[in-house]
Amino acid sequence: MHNTLNKTLTPIPSREEILGALRAAKAPLAADDLAQMLAVRRKAREGFSARLAAMARDEQIHFDAKGRGRAMPVTRFIAGRVQGHREGYGFLARDDGEPDLFLSSAQMQKVMHNDRVRARLVGYDRRGRPEGQIVEVIERAHTHLSGRLILKEEGMWLAPSDQRISQEILIQPRGRRKARAGQIVNVELLRFPDRYTPALGKVTEVLGEPDDPGIEIEIAVRKFGVPHQFSEEARAQAAQLPDAPAEADCRGRVDLRHLPWLTIDGEDARDFDDAVYGEAVKLGRKRGFRLRVAIADVSYYVKPGDALDTAALERSTSVYFPRRVIPMLPPELSNGLCSLNPEVDRCALVCDLVIDAQGAVHTCQCYPAMIHSVARLSYTEAVALMSGPSDASAPPRAAFLPQLRALHGIYQTLARARARRGAIDFDVVETAMICNAEGKIERIAPRVRNEAHKLIEECMLAANVCAADFLKRHQHPCLYRVHAGPSEEKLASLRRFLGGMGLRLGGGAKPQARDYAAFIAQARARPDAQMLQSMLLRSLQQAIYSPDNIGHFGLAYPAYTHFTSPIRRYPDLLVHRAIRAILKGRAYRPRKSAALRHLPASAPSAKTSVWQSLGLHCSANERRADEATRDVEAWLKCQFMLDKRGEIYEGAVSGVTAFGLFVTLEPLFVEGLVHISTLGPEYLEYDAIKNELRARTGARYGLSDRVRVQVSRVDPDARKIDLLLVERSA
Repeated sequence: MHNTLNKTLTPIPSREEILGALRAAKAPLAADDLAQMLAVRRKAREGFSARLAAMARDEQIHFDAKGRGRAMPVTRFIAGRVQGHREGYGFLARDDGEPDLFLSSAQMQKVMHNDRVRARLVGYDRRGRPEGQIVEVIERAHTHLSGRLILKEEGMWLAPSDQRISQEILIQPRGRRKARAGQIVNVELLRFPDRYTPALGKVTEVLGEPDDPGIEIEIAVRKFGVPHQFSEEARAQAAQLPDAPAEADCRGRVDLRHLPWLTIDGEDARDFDDAVYGEAVKLGRKRGFRLRVAIADVSYYVKPGDALDTAALERSTSVYFPRRVIPMLPPELSNGLCSLNPEVDRCALVCDLVIDAQGAVHTCQCYPAMIHSVARLSYTEAVALMSGPSDASAPPRAAFLPQLRALHGIYQTLARARARRGAIDFDVVETAMICNAEGKIERIAPRVRNEAHKLIEECMLAANVCAADFLKRHQHPCLYRVHAGPSEEKLASLRRFLGGMGLRLGGGAKPQARDYAAFIAQARARPDAQMLQSMLLRSLQQAIYSPDNIGHFGLAYPAYTHFTSPIRRYPDLLVHRAIRAILKGRAYRPRKSAALRHLPASAPSAKTSVWQSLGLHCSANERRADEATRDVEAWLKCQFMLDKRGEIYEGAVSGVTAFGLFVTLEPLFVEGLVHISTLGPEYLEYDAIKNELRARTGARYGLSDRVRVQVSRVDPDARKIDLLLVERSA
């Protein structure tokens, strides 16, 4: 708690304001001149002088013999981004890639999670970590925060929903907008915190009560900065679009409306960005296939720099929450004009592939087309049809059976080629949340992945590879979807872990995807197969977007991009633009928009620097969407577990850390934490190599151990489920 709130009546210029004034001045300034320039009131002069002295001590400013001050060069300090922790301390993720600086809770009082700052190294803490002292805030990450209002003796405060922000925000007495304690609100920050005064804000929006349906999504989009409202300009542009293409839109397109195109998607899908058509063909004396994948031609309607493009770039991706989607494009496009709905004409960009019986692509071309989908099938319907119609209601759909069988033949051919290529295929159990009308979880069930899912997946992979090959052949810059192999450090850790179990990953110092795939195949029958796959997955790096093609390690492709979802992924839209430019004999050169100005242009040449920034931007926003989705799912799972406190469940250890065991409750598909402090009086040592906790008596807790646990505490605000170990299975 801050010592007093009276200081808020006589504000002192921040360090950033003082440095800004000194940098703007043409010559060094005396303290009185600086105070006059910054309009410091007389009763604040003492505090102002103390701040100048502190800045001189921190080597931010230098006073000469005549008492005149100037700003010191910023190169003396370490720039980076603050990463907050729920316990109040934090870290500075350095721009130069060097090890993070530890920031004490006292340092974190001045800043919030994700602020950009300059700091200096002041030593090492008792754990040997380099420790920093913040000397300047370069850029504030937040203008608004959401959270719960709490009433204290000093007034109304906001407890931020993002627990990486440890400071509470004092609400301006006239800025409450009739909001009540306990409600979830959005607050505009009027003043940022320092070590002695709290942040000040005013309520701009009352989001609702903590138990309102959908409140968790309202919190998440604000907590993670997910754009969720389209600008007036974007909405106006979308409203002016036609409901369907005109005949004039056929000019310059291949007319493929005579083909029986199919869309195959989930039962609850509303936007259809891909349609497929397959047929068996002769390749000389041998048999082969022709696969055509039509993708909604979003680039025909969304032009570079227009309002819709600005909105799409800002979002970079659609965000899929349980029961709600935050689309990248307005529904007039995502569910209408750019959705390949059945029985309507649609503009598309087509990848046309001829594939031999071994799964090798003989020819691949891209071109704009006009298509007409004849049916929208769900995955379940498609599998039922491929198994053969069995009742009177089937004949209308049975007309698509030859087409489905041809597609299934293509899938089997491509799947065999995938296996020969050595692509990794993890047997990951995906789950689906079954929610009630109020948006609360009724149950969590494994997601069934049938042959139709795999069929469409292989068709989309083939189209993405075709697009990447097309761009590579024409030497046109684009965003590839790249996936690097495991780092030396992660690979060494994985090998030590597997070696401790008497297991071995092939491939030596540079294993390939086929080595991972072979290991997975050999371990598939083991009872700990899921745990082993999890460890292999953790050893791999994250796939990102980049103009530098290094291939895709997991899929074992030398070149791969994202082409098949321009409705919901901005990189796909960029790929479409590049392909269309090539077809017109031109080059597509994206401009560096305002959304990219905060990113470093780290590419080696001016020609690719914008592409590099676009890759960084889209990759970061993809992670943002994933974090927001995980946050909502964690909140829903906590709500689901509230009435299960005290219940005992079977489970398996799914994660081991220095502070405890993560256990997945198998009947519920929910994970909770058994804290190390509840595991008994014995001292437990964490072995990071073997991923286990060990006692001197020989007792150990490791991955995949079978346990019985009791749900002891559930905290939806912290997204935490605490468990107590009841019994350890033999």
